Amino acid sequence: MRRTNFLFSAVITMLLSAAAYSQVPTVGSSIESFSLPDTAGTTRTLKDLAGKNGAVIVFLSAQCPVVRGYVPRINQLAADYQAKGINFIGINSNATEDPDTVKSNVTEYGYKFPILIDKGSVVADKLGATVTPEVFYVNGNGTLVYHGAIDNDRLGKNITETFLKAAFDASLSGKKIQRTSVKAFGCSIARTAD
Repeated sequence: MRRTNFLFSAVITMLLSAAAYSQVPTVGSSIESFSLPDTAGTTRTLKDLAGKNGAVIVFLSAQCPVVRGYVPRINQLAADYQAKGINFIGINSNATEDPDTVKSNVTEYGYKFPILIDKGSVVADKLGATVTPEVFYVNGNGTLVYHGAIDNDRLGKNITETFLKAAFDASLSGKKIQRTSVKAFGCSIARTAD
């Protein structure tokens, strides 16, 4: 009887976990604010960090070579669009990267936007983020309007499509975003082992 109860409990827990993970937001849905510590240990929220025209949540890694290749492009986009009211928010959800490594990475890569530490990958799980770099563009009303890849070239040498920039420009000019989701590519986010 005990074994049956244990198995029943285990199955229910797995189903509830799967249901929670399947509830990730889709384009067009609202993104709830979250709070995470930054590299200085200060708790920051999505609501407080967003600009008047929204925010880009970008999942990053200190060790991922794909992120390393994107650093100049990410920094340029962040600078260009902060002036237009869209703020970048970096999140590191990798269980294999400690806060000191993440903090030194901010200096090394010259990020001019906050990097938050998502211990236990809670926000990554909530949003359904799987790789670095992966972006979630939330407009000024808190609605997810673009999710996925920044552009079409991990090396930055043959960029023919700038998905995130196109989403910004369409949104800022009041036009419909043509491609609201493009599969992100990069390094898998290292979750905590169970």
